[in-house]
Amino acid sequence: MVKERYELAVGRIKEMEEEQTAAERYRGYFRQMSAFVMMIDELKGCIDSGEYRRLSLAELEEWNKRLYEDILPERYEDSYANPSYAVKELGEYGQMLSFLYTELRGAIVYAFEQKTEYLDILFELLIEVYNRFEEEQEPDVWGIRDILYWYACDYCDVFATEHIREQIDPTDNFAMEIIEGSDLEDIRYLYFFGEFVSDNERKTAKHLSELPPETIQKMADVYTEGYRVGFINTGRDLSKKSTVNIRYALGFERVVRAAVGNFRKMGLAPTLYRSGVSVLTKRRHLKLGYTGAEANKQYDYDHKDDLGLFMDRQLLERKLEVLKTTYEKYKTLAAGFAGPACMETFGEKPFSPEQKKEAVRLSDKQQELSLSYDGRAGQITNTYIPGDERSYTIIAWPLPEIGERYEEIFAEVIRINTLDAGVYEKVQQTIIDVLDDGEYVHILGGNGNKTDLKVQLYRLEDPDRQTIFENCVADVNIPVGEVFTSPVLEGTAGVLHVSRVYLNELQYKDLEITFANGMIADYICQNFERDSENKEYIRDNILHKHETLPLGEFAIGTNTTAYAAARKYGIEEKLPILIAEKMGPHFAVGDTCYSWSEDVKVYNPNGKEIVARDNSVSIRRKEDVSKAYYQCHTDITIPYEELKSITVVAEDGKETDILRDGKFVLPGTEILNEPLEKLTGEMS
Repeated sequence: MVKERYELAVGRIKEMEEEQTAAERYRGYFRQMSAFVMMIDELKGCIDSGEYRRLSLAELEEWNKRLYEDILPERYEDSYANPSYAVKELGEYGQMLSFLYTELRGAIVYAFEQKTEYLDILFELLIEVYNRFEEEQEPDVWGIRDILYWYACDYCDVFATEHIREQIDPTDNFAMEIIEGSDLEDIRYLYFFGEFVSDNERKTAKHLSELPPETIQKMADVYTEGYRVGFINTGRDLSKKSTVNIRYALGFERVVRAAVGNFRKMGLAPTLYRSGVSVLTKRRHLKLGYTGAEANKQYDYDHKDDLGLFMDRQLLERKLEVLKTTYEKYKTLAAGFAGPACMETFGEKPFSPEQKKEAVRLSDKQQELSLSYDGRAGQITNTYIPGDERSYTIIAWPLPEIGERYEEIFAEVIRINTLDAGVYEKVQQTIIDVLDDGEYVHILGGNGNKTDLKVQLYRLEDPDRQTIFENCVADVNIPVGEVFTSPVLEGTAGVLHVSRVYLNELQYKDLEITFANGMIADYICQNFERDSENKEYIRDNILHKHETLPLGEFAIGTNTTAYAAARKYGIEEKLPILIAEKMGPHFAVGDTCYSWSEDVKVYNPNGKEIVARDNSVSIRRKEDVSKAYYQCHTDITIPYEELKSITVVAEDGKETDILRDGKFVLPGTEILNEPLEKLTGEMS
């Protein structure tokens, strides 16, 4: 029946190429959609017959180019996937038809995964829209919108259910079969996933193939051991868990294969799910899951709010119903889910998007609905996968795009990711001992940085047994190198400024955030000419459409080795926040580091309980959990060279400097300056 539906749909769509029943203005669009579907049909036949995996590398590269060339930057200006072009060519239907093409592009991966039912759904959607343009020269815009709306409502349980299941169910694992069943010496395997493959993926796979097996194992070991230790350090029972979700970028399959072996020895079966490709499974422009290269970051950014074309309360209630029903159906699998183990990448050119007026934007009402949905979805997830029972780990590796000295940088990052945690534990405890005696911390920028911020600290009741700051020694957050706390919001005030920073794959210039009683009171950056655009950019992507956010975390990074390496190779702007946050003080806006697990007791290596886990927002969970969490946490770091001082101020007014003029000055922390001094010598 599925096959019959497929053949009928493809046959009907093929006829679009020759028909002239739609108005002339729209024929070019539908002919292009028909050509795209015919290409997918050709691809499907090649995959289903087994011929695809017998193709040469050059032939696979040609297929990859054909599938993605329409959204590559050099072609994007004249692509119907570009909402600006679509609106220019198609008028009031432009946004919706551009979305339709974007949704159809999901057919690429469905063909690779041999999900014919998904192809049926998409192709029938195209036919239904086309029929309206055949019946009327200018069909009712709301009628087209309704078709898209009911597509989302009717098939939410198909697309979203499967996406959720793949996160917690280790069976029928498409990506795992490729990783374990392929000859990784033959990089043709990269093209079996259906993702866009760039030089980064090809060169990464080649570089890893040239590394000794013991180096690959070392990379896997630090990643999986951090995950295991994260459970130990937070008092969680790993033995109760059965699955771990591996998230990574293509090219690192050798490390993933070694890590899978390590996880299985812990009793954890791996799950790998693809980053969402449908409006029903994507999380805006962010990539969560395994992914290939981004063919065009502007394309992803342009379509991040496409759900706004037809989002209403009924649709979001439907999505919540599907979420709950799916978790209930797979509640045993959900209970066994230990959390994600993430391998991030960095080194790409920082991306600052163009704000297009033709791109879909959420209305004020839709933003309210979206925030409400995020909160309720988080509650449902936490019911079936309790936050106090799961953990995670994150590690990052450079991509070849980082520069000509890629291999040197890669080796240096391996060294950074495997630094001696014991050395840092001792030095960081020295810093924590001073912080525990403080009433607040004063952070002052220098060298043009306008930061002037007072962070209020939690008051200890039993200093002999309690502490404010966590001593982070490379478990869930690799590499080693920070002490962090949940600040007291009341009394926390001032300005946080950083000249340039890269957050959630987006670049910010002269980002400035003002706090009052620990909450964001104002914000601005200099990415765009108009302040209104800059504020909207921050509100969308840092505040995640909230009116305000609390300062959920204050930390002091101590990894001067990473900082020195970044300066040496000139890659400061390309580092991910995971490493950058260890290279100076950082401040997270949103939920605390302990969100959804504040009641779980956590201890430092010296046995003291970390008691600063809540703030006056997160504590609201005891009365109304919907008012306690924002479902976001974004770290912002001030680099050492933009820092004048970090000073701890005690209740009696005594001041103790931890850093001054970019150097650690607290007795017992001198070792942290050695990489900085060595760097100064090399640069002079």
